[in-house]
Amino acid sequence: MKEHLEELLAQSLLHLQRDGVLPPGAEPTVQLERTRSPEHGEFASNVAMVLARSAGRPPRELAQAIIDRMPKSRQVDHLEIACPGFINFFLQRCELTGVVKDVLRQGEDYGRLYQGAGNRVTVEFVSANPTGPLHVGHGRGAAYGASLAGILDTAGFQVQREYYVNDNGRQMDILAVCVWLRYLELCGESVSFPVNGYRGEYIYDIARLVRAEHGDRWRFTSLDVEDGLPPSLEEGGNGEVYLDALIRRARDLLGDEGYAAFFDAALDTILLDIKEDLAEFRVYFDEWFSERELEESGAVDHAIERLRENGHLYVKDGATWFRASALGDEKDRVVIRENGRATYFASDIAYILNKLERGFDRAIYVLGADHHGYVARLRAAAAGLGEDPNKLEIMLVQFAVLYRFGEKVQMSTRSGNFITLRELREEVSTDAARFFYVMRSHDQHLDFDLDLAKSRSNENPVYYIQYAYARICSVFRNLDQMDARHNPAIGEAALDLLTREHEVQLMRTISRFPETIDSAARLYSPHLLAHYLHLLATDLHAYYNAHQFLVGDENLRNARLNLVLATQIVLKKGLGLLGVSAPEEM
Repeated sequence: MKEHLEELLAQSLLHLQRDGVLPPGAEPTVQLERTRSPEHGEFASNVAMVLARSAGRPPRELAQAIIDRMPKSRQVDHLEIACPGFINFFLQRCELTGVVKDVLRQGEDYGRLYQGAGNRVTVEFVSANPTGPLHVGHGRGAAYGASLAGILDTAGFQVQREYYVNDNGRQMDILAVCVWLRYLELCGESVSFPVNGYRGEYIYDIARLVRAEHGDRWRFTSLDVEDGLPPSLEEGGNGEVYLDALIRRARDLLGDEGYAAFFDAALDTILLDIKEDLAEFRVYFDEWFSERELEESGAVDHAIERLRENGHLYVKDGATWFRASALGDEKDRVVIRENGRATYFASDIAYILNKLERGFDRAIYVLGADHHGYVARLRAAAAGLGEDPNKLEIMLVQFAVLYRFGEKVQMSTRSGNFITLRELREEVSTDAARFFYVMRSHDQHLDFDLDLAKSRSNENPVYYIQYAYARICSVFRNLDQMDARHNPAIGEAALDLLTREHEVQLMRTISRFPETIDSAARLYSPHLLAHYLHLLATDLHAYYNAHQFLVGDENLRNARLNLVLATQIVLKKGLGLLGVSAPEEM
């Protein structure tokens, strides 16, 4: 409907340009928004106020000229001008009741659009290093990415969901060494454990698995391990230098086979836990993309060569640099170190090229807010590869802070003092966690109130929305208990009986669902859908409290049942897109 009205306005403006009322050559943007009150119609436009100066006419006078030259439409009942020059559109009553028919006929497909038809999109999200369990900090990116992917799919895009597995590099080496040190402890050795290593109880769990499979085969004394190492952080040394030396010592003592035993056990165990955790969080991926396989495939060399061919590399101090500053980044970046090894950024560049060479029209990255420096960096890399930087969309998700009893919950990852995503789900439920994570815009900090999320009250937004759905289910259960049946055909023929204020408002809100999907997809903003569902639930609760649905009049009863059934369908569809269930009883 919105597109139809925008076209009517555009045609009117074109006529006024031909009539000389508007200056020729201008291409004014038609602005059309939903009104907040039925008293002002269904839609309103401020186009007359925007163009009044260029037309040299008062806004109300120009608004009348726009109305006079607007083509007739069977969907529009009448138009009104409101101060200081808004054009208000009042739709035919059949347009409102028609939305109920549309929902019941289309069912779960109501709201499906063709905005992204023919466009392939990859959404990469979570992509947490497999160095420990997912914590609540990962949860917001998981909920946001999964919800966004579902909304884009509903908007007509061909969506692929991808997790980039960082199964290569220094953090994984630190993890493997930490598992080995805990293994040595289990073997009875007294070894120092670095304070800046991974210290969670899960490290012991992995070490026990290795020992169960290999026994004491990889046991070494503390003297073997620590002899000649530089001072550790607790000894006043450089903690990162100490970790690097410890990694080298582990490789020397264990050899390739032994080192792989700890590395692979850590990777496989944690990655399996991440997959299970996300599945329980209703987050699924089409592709688990391995960084190690990317490097082994020659993709990094391929990307580096592309940059070289495009003239964006130079050598300085024995290292190979990418001239990123010439392409919008704040500084140039090393891609090949002096020792000949590729940097992490080189892998990032190869991953960009890999995505675009797989034929995706758009690559969406969902990253934590601490990755803000990556935006210009990744776009510069795309430009250096000769690709369109606009194909990359980098969405930065702000942090979520947990509060319990009004107090902030403190967390630290490496120390092992953190709340896992699994613990959060067990405390507040998957439904509450999924909804709370997306009920604010992703670029805003989120204060996650654990007590509110667990409450069974109208102040808890997810409970409030689910309760609206459950109330509708109870209506149909009561209908069964009356030994009566819902006749949708009778209800459709009697939709004109739905004239009460609550009924009109509910139909207006239902009709906004496709527009909400459109906006949420265009703006990458699942929180718009969360807000919409709360509004729809509010309208349903108000209707439920004000009117009886199971009335004696068969026509009115079935018309009202059609309306609440349409509401139920939209609630379930919207909740599903956000990864939230729709329980039939509360």
